[in-house]
This record gives sequence, C-alpha cells and structure tokens, in this order.
Amino acid sequence: MVQLKSKGQLKSPGEIEMMREAGRVVARALSAVEAEAAVGSTLTQLDDVAAAVIKGAGAKPAFLNYHPKWAPTPFAGVICASVNNGIVHGVPDGRELRDGDLVSIDCGAFLDGWCGDAAVSFIVGQEDSADVDLIAATEAALLRGIEAAQPGGRMGDIGHAIAGPARAAGYGLLENHGGHGIGRAMHEAPHVPNQGRVGRGMKLRVGLVIAIEPMLIHGGDDRYIHAADGWELRSASGARAAHCEHTIAITADGPQILTRL
Repeated sequence: MVQLKSKGQLKSPGEIEMMREAGRVVARALSAVEAEAAVGSTLTQLDDVAAAVIKGAGAKPAFLNYHPKWAPTPFAGVICASVNNGIVHGVPDGRELRDGDLVSIDCGAFLDGWCGDAAVSFIVGQEDSADVDLIAATEAALLRGIEAAQPGGRMGDIGHAIAGPARAAGYGLLENHGGHGIGRAMHEAPHVPNQGRVGRGMKLRVGLVIAIEPMLIHGGDDRYIHAADGWELRSASGARAAHCEHTIAITADGPQILTRL
C-alpha cells in the first residue's frame, strides 16, 4: 500500500514515544483479530473487531478510505485481510475462513496525529507444517531486518538481512515491494527494501522511524497479480504467502519496536 507522501523527517524521543502509543493500539487490534479468527469467521467480522479496538482507544484507522493514485477506489476496510495466495492489501469481505487457511492481517492507526503500522500472519484451524515454516521464516526475516537497523548502518543492511536466509530457504519475496518511513503520514520516505547489499544505501540515523515488512512466498517465485478489485496482490504461482511487519525507531541504543504491547 506504499505511496510515499513526505520526506520522512527524523523524530525526537518525545515524538517516538507518541508513535509508540499509536503502535500499541495497532498491536492490541491485531491481537484481538487473531483471537477472534476461527473457522467460519468472516473477514468482515475481523474488520469489525479491529475497528472496535481502534475506536475504543480514541484512535483513527489509517487504512479506511485511503486512496493512493494507483488504486481504483478508496480502501474499504480498517484492516487488510489476505488469505492463502493473497499476499497483501486484501479488502475484508464476507468470505468465511476455512480450516487450514493462512491469514495475513495488516493494520494501521493514527493516535494524536501519529501513525503505527504492523502485520501478522497465522493459521486458522489445522496447521500444515509447510505453512508453519513459512510464517516462522517470515517472522525470522522481520527480526533479522530489525536487528540490522542499527544507527550508522545502511538501508542495504536491512534488505540483506531479510533476503539472504529467506532466499537460501527457497522462499520468494514479493517483487518491487517493501517497507517505508512512517510518522505523521502512514507512508513516508524512505523506501525500505526487502533485498539489499551490506554497506549500501541511505545511512540509518537516530530518529528515523520505519516500517519493516517482509512478504515471503512458497516456492521462490516473486511475481504477483492484481485481484479484480485492483487492491489485493496475489502470488502469480498460486502459492501461499505470509506477511509480518513492525514499526521501529532507530535510537542511540539500537532499534526499538513500537508496535507491540
């Protein structure tokens, strides 16, 4: 859902703490959605759960009615809900979840003018070991990317940390997509690639706040297709995908995750 809108200014410690509060709202919403998800649940029901958490916190959903230039319509949900071969940007609808579905939920919220953005993937009902491994690999890629986001490092360090082991394990990475800066706008500069070379790219400075979000695909094919609604991206091969994301701040003490409880 990337449409960079500003230069991504560095944030002060106080501003980072305000973003942490927005991030906690997102974390609570994602936790509530995952707890609600079950065989027979609809994606609309999950959207309603997230909406209630965000409203109850006095926050505003970041995705609802978001309309980048490339999209045919404003986004119609509070969450992005992508299932199985859906990778990202799935619009929640009346689809019922089935036993064994792999579900990826992305959520964003504004609190007091600051944005948090995060995503999780999980399985509903009986788990397939290959899907469990895919989600674990995506979570591990996210943590590697976060650990690589050290002050004085380079943007390429993050992409290298994400892609190297993921590629070696045979997974694809959604082509031409990655993370982004975040702050007063949901999508700010800089772009945060999921592939890169160590020591290359923009220098990582204290005060930079970014969303890191690896999207891994079974089978090693990076390609995607657009769903008929013009929003959801699905794996071109039909293989299942997982998506995990955190908003983080680069501080003098290293990276800090802002979107967790």
